[in-house]
Amino acid sequence: MISNGDGSRRELFIRSGLGAADVVHAHREALLVLRDSIETAHVDAYSDEAWPEEVVPAYERALLMADGALADGLRSAKNDPGMGIDVDVHDDAQFDVLLALAPYTIHAEAWRQGQQLFSANDTGTALWISVTSQHETRLMSRLGALRVTGTAFADRPR
Repeated sequence: MISNGDGSRRELFIRSGLGAADVVHAHREALLVLRDSIETAHVDAYSDEAWPEEVVPAYERALLMADGALADGLRSAKNDPGMGIDVDVHDDAQFDVLLALAPYTIHAEAWRQGQQLFSANDTGTALWISVTSQHETRLMSRLGALRVTGTAFADRPR
């Protein structure tokens, strides 16, 4: 349990053995539930596997976001163009990029007031979130509506 100004937070980890569709839902629904709490987010435009066809447009958009940050002087030309791409979670189009890529990327993260709220790694096999009880209730409800098992998350890595 983590305590902060927003109240107590609980750490949850995605369980191993979930079906591919459930893994995608878990990543995306976690981000949707946490969106209002997120201040900063970053995504890597790399995956250990080929990007699924349906997320290729988001991958291309992520690279354009990185190019735009470089042109605006917000990103160094020395940076790897596909690593640590800033995502404005208040911009629906940019948030959609994060939603699309998070289940497949080697790394995505989201933060609030210096505390990490979301970390997705290893091309969908590792997901950690920090949620309030309200977030957790909303997340489980949303996952239930998608017929994702209520045990998709555990309170310790599995």
